[in-house]
Amino acid sequence: MTDKSPNDGASADKDAVEDLIQILDLEQIEVNLFRGHSPDVSWQRVFGGQVIGQALVAAYRTVEERICHSLHAYFIRPGDPKIPILYEVDRSRDGKSFTTRRVVAIQHGKQIFNLAASFQVPETGFEHQAAMPDVPAPEDLPNERELRKAIEGRLPPEIAKHFARPRPIEIRPVNPQDYIDPSPMEPLQHVWFRARKEVEDLPSLHQCITAYASDMTLLDTCIRPHGVSWLSGKLQTASLDHAMWFHAPFRSDEWLLYTQDSPSASGARGFNRGSIYTRAGRLVASVAQEGLIRYHDKAGR
Repeated sequence: MTDKSPNDGASADKDAVEDLIQILDLEQIEVNLFRGHSPDVSWQRVFGGQVIGQALVAAYRTVEERICHSLHAYFIRPGDPKIPILYEVDRSRDGKSFTTRRVVAIQHGKQIFNLAASFQVPETGFEHQAAMPDVPAPEDLPNERELRKAIEGRLPPEIAKHFARPRPIEIRPVNPQDYIDPSPMEPLQHVWFRARKEVEDLPSLHQCITAYASDMTLLDTCIRPHGVSWLSGKLQTASLDHAMWFHAPFRSDEWLLYTQDSPSASGARGFNRGSIYTRAGRLVASVAQEGLIRYHDKAGR
């Protein structure tokens, strides 16, 4: 692997943000039909956050002067990163205050994902929120790349290469778990994250980038109590569904705290919840997800 200076790495990360924005910039091929592409990475399936973000972009392309306040999605089949994804939008309803859209993602002639999203004309009203947890500031924490760099010599070459690639989202975990030999931990984690460069001042784009990022660490939460790593090759995981509620405006290129917990795991599924706060303590989004977690132990654990 070729060594790069810190400046080279920062430049590559900024390029990764531009790549993400391009991936989210869908091609319109008919009135309600859009085409999206996947990044050229050696991964066997499309990252779930990418499909959420692209589907939300497709819905936004059919809505004017309204902001998304909630989305609910199901992952149906693994996405194939080698071919485009078609997003078909159903304009379910255009009301005076709310607009509803349904988006179906298609590959190989089959649904791989569907999403329902609701948009609202901005209004004012009652306000309250849960308090933001008291955690260390992001400047006081190592980033995920530094944590992975420390163990790269213990990783298979393909995994080490995957860990080292430029990423559009910077992540700084407050209470990280050991990647290789994890000990059981409470099903609770706090993660700071942000896009690695400044993003255009479009609320819809910041929502779509954050929807992309919201799938990056959430499923890990329900695995933490069980002391097993996906690097073992014994763990089979996949997002099954994903829901988000947007409460207030925010910027995805400024630090956001993602507080996550998992109240339950059963039936080879884990349930996870997330709250996203600005650095000033404003709760701007809530997330919920259920994921598949199967453990295959050849020793018969």
